[in-house]
Amino acid sequence: MRRALLPVAFSMLGVALVLTLGGGPATAARPQTTTPPSGLEQVAEGRMLYNESCTSCHGPNGEGGKLSGGDVAPPLVGVGAASVDFYLSTGRMPLANTNDPQAVRKPPAFDPDQIESLVAYVTSLGPGGPAIPELDVEKASLSKGGELYLLNCAACHNAAAVGGALSYGAFAPHLLKSSALEIAEAPRVGPGNMPPFGPETLSDEELNDIVKYVEYLQHPEDPGGNPLGHLGPVTEGLVGLLFGLGSLMAFVAWLGTRA
Repeated sequence: MRRALLPVAFSMLGVALVLTLGGGPATAARPQTTTPPSGLEQVAEGRMLYNESCTSCHGPNGEGGKLSGGDVAPPLVGVGAASVDFYLSTGRMPLANTNDPQAVRKPPAFDPDQIESLVAYVTSLGPGGPAIPELDVEKASLSKGGELYLLNCAACHNAAAVGGALSYGAFAPHLLKSSALEIAEAPRVGPGNMPPFGPETLSDEELNDIVKYVEYLQHPEDPGGNPLGHLGPVTEGLVGLLFGLGSLMAFVAWLGTRA
């Protein structure tokens, strides 16, 4: 009887050794991986950043508030992800000086991960507002973008995207350092004195066309000669006029010496 049990014992011992050397069940042998922060964790981080940097002006729950001098910080409930991302990514918020006529571009106060967290928190306060645009510039039309830009944007931002003065000390900023996403977000958001352009006014396809044209203005192809800062036909005409008048006066003076 004892000899009959020996093969069974050796078999069980072999199975135990295989399980031990093989690391046990397959789930125990898998390496542990770190999971990205969940949406709730991102919202929690955004709330912490908001309480540190935004609540003094916009209120503890994004309801808005009064600033010094009688100005009002607008409520943030329902402003949309594009608005939060645009103002933070361009450094327009937090404000450097509440007495300035408008928020100006400056280095961002938050890194990209922190901006994503703030976007998650502010959008959790209430629905509404424009979403962050999805870009597809590769398939966009440069010529159509030029037509749309001249029709909707050039009056304020200049035909060469160098910006221009507005009333009451405000100004339309230049677009030469704006990223593609910032160019797309601005029409949807309508920052400062700029009116918002919703999908019923500018479709997503037309928005991509404008982005492609502004990117061209940022790096134009010069056919030759001095580009004169790409300031447009007015500057070129002025330079031509001064050069022409100067040459004419020099020629007249030369004729006077010959008489």
